[in-house]
Amino acid sequence: MKFQIDEQELATCVSCGLCLPHCPTFRVTGEEALSPRGRIAAIRSVHLDGEPVTPEFVSFMETCVQCRGCEPACPSGVHYGNLQEGVRATLAAEHRITPRWQRWGFAVLPHHRTLLAGSTALAVAQRLRLVPARLGLPALPLRRSAPVRTTGDDVWLFTGCVMDAWLRDTHHSTAKVLTHLGVTYRTPRRGGGCCGALHTHAGLTDAARALAADVMASMPGDAPVVVNSAGCGAALKEYGHLLGTPEAAAFGARVVDVHEYVAAHIDRLVPTRHLGRVVVHDPCHLRHVQRTQAAVRTVLAPVAHLVELDDDGLCCGAGGAYSALQPELAAEIRERKLDAIGRAGGGVVASANPGCAMHLSAAGVDVRHPIDLLAEAL
Repeated sequence: MKFQIDEQELATCVSCGLCLPHCPTFRVTGEEALSPRGRIAAIRSVHLDGEPVTPEFVSFMETCVQCRGCEPACPSGVHYGNLQEGVRATLAAEHRITPRWQRWGFAVLPHHRTLLAGSTALAVAQRLRLVPARLGLPALPLRRSAPVRTTGDDVWLFTGCVMDAWLRDTHHSTAKVLTHLGVTYRTPRRGGGCCGALHTHAGLTDAARALAADVMASMPGDAPVVVNSAGCGAALKEYGHLLGTPEAAAFGARVVDVHEYVAAHIDRLVPTRHLGRVVVHDPCHLRHVQRTQAAVRTVLAPVAHLVELDDDGLCCGAGGAYSALQPELAAEIRERKLDAIGRAGGGVVASANPGCAMHLSAAGVDVRHPIDLLAEAL
């Protein structure tokens, strides 16, 4: 089988092993096959040597969290995320991964009213103890506040799917902070309800491209696109790679993480209270993909005493839908993060990604979005 990958990217890996300490699945299992180096070797054996795609090979790919923590550590600059996405796209096209029920679930995400109704039904089912604990979901909201309303056209405020269904209050916090900065905002037009990140991770590349086109059309012009979800921001910034067009690359260049945007104007804010001690957790797609984790510190430093974790940004195991699809590995990976939080003294943890926040919250951690904390201090 030939995968939808760039063979030059595949050849870039020199098997040095410097990625191993940064791979969460290798750290918890110690298995070479569950490391970036091992997975790349497996990809080469199929793509270049004609080895068959076995259930073991599929498992090696499916158990990758796609945290991309290996990329900053790689001296050769291997674009491991591209390799994973290309392999998964090929396997999904052959229906070797991403079963039908999962595809149906992802198909709901762009249909916002259906998603909100389904989210409420799931919250009710939780209260009735009908949702399996193995899914690792925190308590979902039975009710949510009104949607954020447009105030002007200085920036676009991307609201997304899961963020708006489960963490809408963070959108209101973002709106509050932007207002304090003197910045007006507009929410996406019809069709901008899902960035396609989960579809890309699952190998559903055609669906992801269609969603990307819809999102781009929902936020025309040249105003910045402010995003408060680390995973969504990473996906939006990589539309140029996903679609391969100048228009998509130009759109991606407009995307800015909310912390980047606020940090650039931090002198305009006058906090009215100090929040005390806050432990900072870096979501993988903020630290390893967008590489904007410093902006979170800039935003929180005036309002909190920041405490760093000692695990060098190791993944928490959320990985978008990974915690639901690979619950045992996700829980093992999370234990290492919980240990790091414990060593840091515990308390309020700031994390800027919905998947991370829910995965850690399900384990009893008090997780807050950095922008929620900043809004509270204002």
